[in-house]
Parts: sequence; C-alpha cells; structure tokens
Amino acid sequence: MPKVRNSYFDNAKFFLILLVVFGHSLTNLKSDSPVINSLYTFIFIFHMPAFILISGFFSKRFNKQGYVKNVLKNTLIPYLIFQTIYSIFYYATGYDKRLTLDLIDPHWTLWFLISILCWKLMIIPFAKLGKWGFPIAVMLGICAGYFDMIGTDYSASRTLAFFPFFYLGYLLKKEYFMNVLTRVPVKIAGLAVLAGVYLACRYLFPNDLQDWVLHDSSYHAFGLSRTEGSFVRLGVYCVTLLTIFAFMSLIPKRKCIVTGLGKNTLYIYLLHGFFIKTLVLFPIYDQIQNLYQYTFLFAGSLALCYLLASRPVRLCTKPIIEMKMPHLQQQ
Repeated sequence: MPKVRNSYFDNAKFFLILLVVFGHSLTNLKSDSPVINSLYTFIFIFHMPAFILISGFFSKRFNKQGYVKNVLKNTLIPYLIFQTIYSIFYYATGYDKRLTLDLIDPHWTLWFLISILCWKLMIIPFAKLGKWGFPIAVMLGICAGYFDMIGTDYSASRTLAFFPFFYLGYLLKKEYFMNVLTRVPVKIAGLAVLAGVYLACRYLFPNDLQDWVLHDSSYHAFGLSRTEGSFVRLGVYCVTLLTIFAFMSLIPKRKCIVTGLGKNTLYIYLLHGFFIKTLVLFPIYDQIQNLYQYTFLFAGSLALCYLLASRPVRLCTKPIIEMKMPHLQQQ
C-alpha cells in the first residue's frame, strides 16, 4: 500500500519553495527599492530555516536499515553532478572566465545538499541527547561564528548554524503542527507576527541583517567580538523561529491545488537556479522597477515552480536528482 502523504507539509513545502524562487529572482534587484529590499530580508529570515525544520521533522527514522547508504546516495551524488553542471553553466554563460571544478565551495543553492548530508548524519548521535540536544545544537551554531576558518567551504558555517532548526524539527511531534499551529487564534497571531516582522525589516532591523540570516560568515567579518556576535546570532535565531511558526500557522491542512507539487520541491530547488541566472543576463531584468513588474516577476516564479515540478521535467531529470530511472508508466 502506498504511503499516504500529509497535505499540510506538502502545502508548506510548495509555498516555501515559491518564496525561495521568488527571493532568488530578487537578489540583484533588492537594493533598488526599500520595499523590495525589506521583502527580500523578510523572506530570507525564514524560508530556508523552515525548509530545514521540516527536513528534520521527516528524519526520525534514522535507525532504518540502509539509512546512511541512502543519505550518501541521495545527497552526495546529486551534489557532485550538479556542482559539475553548474561549473559548465557558469563558464558557458560568462559568469566565470575559466572552466574550473571546485568541489569544496558549493555553487549557489548546492550548499543545502552538503548541509543536509551532514545534518542527517549528525542526527544519529544527537538523537541520544533527546530534548537536551537542542540547546547544545544552539550553542554549536553560535560558536560556529567564532572562527573565520568556518565559512562557505563544504558549507561548514551554514551546516552548524542551521542545525538547531533541523534538530528542533526532529524533536517536534506531528500534533504540534496539526493541532496547535492550526488553531484560529494562533493563525490570527501568526498573521500579526508576519506583518510585524516585515515592518521591522522595513523600519527597524539594520540592512546587514540580510547577511546575518545567511549564516555563512564569522562574527569577525561583521566587525563584532565573539560576545557581541553571539547575542546577535541568538537574536536572529529567536526572530527566525517566531517567523517560521507564524508562517506555518497559516498553511492549510487540506489538500489544495498546490499540494501535489509539494512533493517535488527538490526538483524546483536544484533546477531553478539555471533559469534565474539566465534571466539576470537579459537587459529587461534590470528594468524591473515598479510594483506591477515585481508582481509579474512573482507570477513568473510561480509558473517556473509549476514547470519544474511537472511530470515531463521530472522524467528527464529523475536519474540525476533522485538517482532513479524514470518509469514511463507511472501516473
């Protein structure tokens, strides 16, 4: 009997991947408009941490036979393939003047494959700590900012800094999402929190918060001491968690038009970068300035999500994304 999927999490994953695609489409435009600049910061505060939390929630069966082998197969091999493809793509499109294959520094979105590989292995010893593993994970994430050597190589900084969200997802029970977050008073509060965080991004938070939420630099890179940086990162953690749960409270539990696409977010995540990077090369991209044009950009992001999650695209790319040959008879 096929496993019954949970519509709530598939809905959440689709809306999050839509924010990922839209957020990346704004990367080269964010400084042109204070409103869009604030929106960009707001999106990046929680979209990947929420994805990571959900990934942790679905990593409870690490004791299953063949777990480590499957983790390596499903993360390391796609990383090597896409790192190679991105190297060729950057050279062919002029982003890089020389064709080089660097397996140490992940291209753009590929850091997630290296990090999730590490998180899924780290969960094995951490699970023995139970709930006490969470404050330890937080301290580990904070201490990662102490050292300049912990940076983008092998996605080391992000792996350690984002691990608390993964571990918290592992600890949370399904009932918390389905019975607590989806209550009407919580939804109302969640909406208020999201509005408040956006306004804080617009009028209160410093501009360099955009760099802080990436979690790929040491505190020294921001000109802060270890103590100062620790408090800032802890504050970012708190804002991020509050925003994640506010967002998750608004996710519908029932099956809807986007539910079926939520199970294919990995395809969207790994493939959308080629389209975004190509779009940036066209002169029309730099002419996006007003709200109407940004709305069109959002609609384009939505259309791209539908395209990349479609069956034809999945059939063509399944061998390099899921390490499986496509079965044409599947519906």
